[in-house]
Amino acid sequence: MLDLIAKVFGRDSASANIAKERLRLVLVHDRTNVSPHFLESLKEDLIGVISRYMEIDEANMDVTLQSTENQVALVANIPVRRMKRAAVGGGR
Repeated sequence: MLDLIAKVFGRDSASANIAKERLRLVLVHDRTNVSPHFLESLKEDLIGVISRYMEIDEANMDVTLQSTENQVALVANIPVRRMKRAAVGGGR
C-alpha cells in the first residue's frame, strides 16, 4: 500500500535506487580509469568461467568495482541456481 502511495506522489524508490547505482558506477569508473566496456567484458568472461561449474542467474548478476583511497575491489554478486553434475563430482 505504501508503495502505491509513494508512486502516486512521485516517490518511486526503485527509480531513485537505479539512478543512485548508475551514478555510483560512473564515479567508480572515473576513479579507477576503467571503461564500462572493460567491465562488461570482464563480466562476460566471469559468466563463461563460472557457467562451466554452475547454472547462474545472469539477469540478476551484478559485477562492479569499488574503490577506496588506496585500493580497488572487484565485487561480484552472482546468484547460483544449481551446481552442474560434472562440477559436483570433481570431474570434467
